[in-house]
Amino acid sequence: MAGEQLQVLNALDLAKTQWYHFTAIVIAGMGFFTDAYDLFCISLVTKLLGRIYYHVDGAAKPGILPPNVSAAVNGVALCGTLAGQLFFGWLGDKMGRKSVYGMTLILMVVCSFASGLSFGDEPKAVMATLCFFRFWLGFGIGGDYPLSATIMSEYANKKTRGAFIAAVFAMQGFGILAGGIVSLIVSAAFDHKFKAPSYQLDPVGSTVPQADYIWRIILMFGAVPAGLTYYWRMKMPETARYTALVAKNARKAAADMSKVLQVDIEAEESKVEKLVTEPTNSFGLFSKEFAKRHGLHLIGTTTTWFLLDIAFYSQNLFQKDIFSAIGWIPKAETMNAIQEVYRIAKAQTLIALCSTVPGYWFTVALIDYMGRFAIQLMGFFFMTVFMFALAIPYHHWTLAPNRIGFVVMYSFTFFFANFGPNATTFVVPAEIFPARLRSTCHGISAASGKAGAIIGAFGFLYASQSQDKTKTDAGYPPGIGMRNSLIVLGVINFLGMLFTFLVPEPKGKSLEELTGENDQEDRPQVDQQSPSTRTGPV
Repeated sequence: MAGEQLQVLNALDLAKTQWYHFTAIVIAGMGFFTDAYDLFCISLVTKLLGRIYYHVDGAAKPGILPPNVSAAVNGVALCGTLAGQLFFGWLGDKMGRKSVYGMTLILMVVCSFASGLSFGDEPKAVMATLCFFRFWLGFGIGGDYPLSATIMSEYANKKTRGAFIAAVFAMQGFGILAGGIVSLIVSAAFDHKFKAPSYQLDPVGSTVPQADYIWRIILMFGAVPAGLTYYWRMKMPETARYTALVAKNARKAAADMSKVLQVDIEAEESKVEKLVTEPTNSFGLFSKEFAKRHGLHLIGTTTTWFLLDIAFYSQNLFQKDIFSAIGWIPKAETMNAIQEVYRIAKAQTLIALCSTVPGYWFTVALIDYMGRFAIQLMGFFFMTVFMFALAIPYHHWTLAPNRIGFVVMYSFTFFFANFGPNATTFVVPAEIFPARLRSTCHGISAASGKAGAIIGAFGFLYASQSQDKTKTDAGYPPGIGMRNSLIVLGVINFLGMLFTFLVPEPKGKSLEELTGENDQEDRPQVDQQSPSTRTGPV
């Protein structure tokens, strides 16, 4: 039967929206701001790296990164993120959210700065150094996923918890925007100072020696927002749910939250001792009881995030076609190296401003009204519709008069990813698992997503190549073609819609009500509570 909620947790659940909620959103959100900046800014400078380090004398077009180098530079941070999500997710449940939170931030600051350094000036040395530090940068970023989500979930009240967690995630949009803006400012300043002809006029002179500073400055700037939040992260008290339910220290949980909420809270040590010894609060991740209560939930959160990220990260494949089609990025040989950085940054900034950022904040505004389930189902449904609408008449969209329509359809796919599963897959795993396993299960779900991201970003880079080997990008074998790739992605989105039915709706419920941590063994006394209000195993 459901037991009585601890006073300290009840106070958090029923608290009105206060200043500390917004402080927590900003502190946790700045981590995601940095995460997004660091993960996405590399795409702004890869063309520049190709021009600087892989120039071929006499070539008609500027140098580009070879496929294996491009995959390593772009993908190594995703691999590091996957590893970090699993490791720090587990560590967050063992050592506490706050202790581990500082470690991830230090790693992010050091590796962001070091990403702009090189051991030598040969292409191999520069790329090896970049990949080494970006792996460990990704490792730190990975830790931020489960920790930020769990901390915000455990601090929030039950009425607006979804909006608070989604707001933390939505800071990604501003991070992507900041990456574009910093790149615009840096490239514009260098272009003003160091004038250069286009590649077709002077292949060597089009890349001035000072251009090598541009990519380093852009990457190193990622250390700034992360460094600014370190002090505030260390000042945050440990969450009451971890302190009371995992560390079993009722006195400290009550004292910490009394300061945060500015009310007197009773410690209730005897109640905590009784609660943590209940069978419902002792089973482990690999136990039959976990499989019975939360097994399907974990399958639901991992599969939906995995399928979403395949589709979400593969969408970046179409950006270069879209930018070229609508004239945002001229042909590479008509620009110098610095101008190319500026044009790519401008295009990505406009996409973020018009499509990415609004989608995130629609979720924040509506998640506690519509619910997580409805938003996720709707998002996957419209992503499926728009993918098939792009795929089936693909030849129609490639014709010049119809390209604006292609851009509109593409933008809607992005919008419904963000006003849909891209946000909800982050929110739900932080709500539906017990406190002692919450960070671990969120880390597992997020790592599953990053595995999907690696498939989406690189599997489809090869798959989308033309079936005609004379029309493939340099260095790539023939694939299944763009149309067939879009059809596969439509099917993936449809599968995401089906797996959404495994995920419960957490809207308006306390975390303990969702996880069954207040459930007690049946006792011989009369139970006044209606059976319909009991939160039992699923």
